[in-house]
Amino acid sequence: LYDLYSFQVIPVLGEVIAGDWKSYQYLVESIRQFPSQEEFKEMIEDAGFQKVTYESLTSGIVAIHSGFKL
Repeated sequence: LYDLYSFQVIPVLGEVIAGDWKSYQYLVESIRQFPSQEEFKEMIEDAGFQKVTYESLTSGIVAIHSGFKL
């Protein structure tokens, strides 16, 4: 359902509301390329942050990552 919504509804809404199909299609495609929650956590740690955690929301569609850099 999420894929159907992402690729069939979001670009159409972008066209109807903002007159911009391409930007909303790009948004959906860029979301697909974003790393997994665990991969992103590792990237944050590799950047020097400590105590990195994340909380999954809406069945993993959204996550809040946090960390400390002292």
